[in-house]
Amino acid sequence: MKKGLIYICIAVFFFNCGQIGKPKKPKNLIPEKEMVTILVDLALLSSAKGVNKKILENHGISPEEYVYNTHNIDSLQFLESNKYYSHNTEEYEIILSSVEDSLKKLKLKYTDQLSINELKRSVSKVNNKKRDSTRKQKSRK
Repeated sequence: MKKGLIYICIAVFFFNCGQIGKPKKPKNLIPEKEMVTILVDLALLSSAKGVNKKILENHGISPEEYVYNTHNIDSLQFLESNKYYSHNTEEYEIILSSVEDSLKKLKLKYTDQLSINELKRSVSKVNNKKRDSTRKQKSRK
């Protein structure tokens, strides 16, 4: 009987120790889909900050504050939600893979758009050269 009680106490102790670091689900938890959108926005603004830091500073734009205001959340709500999701690894992996997919789609979209714009510029240059060459020939006659 005493051995059974000791084993139960040890099991309860280890179970409780495993629960110490896990945060409880916040009352104002940001839904997964919105969390994906927020993390995508933060990633984009973070990379923009690295490239155009002076421009953002000159306009008084703080990337984090911009995202918080855009999504009507505050920093504490984001931190609590991020902490909750990061401890629930299965949910967080889904969120992060969605963020990665969204960023890849955006990159592909803008890469394609950039290619189209470059193609239009090339065609425009060729068309301008043709016009210029015909104008010069007419003026020489």
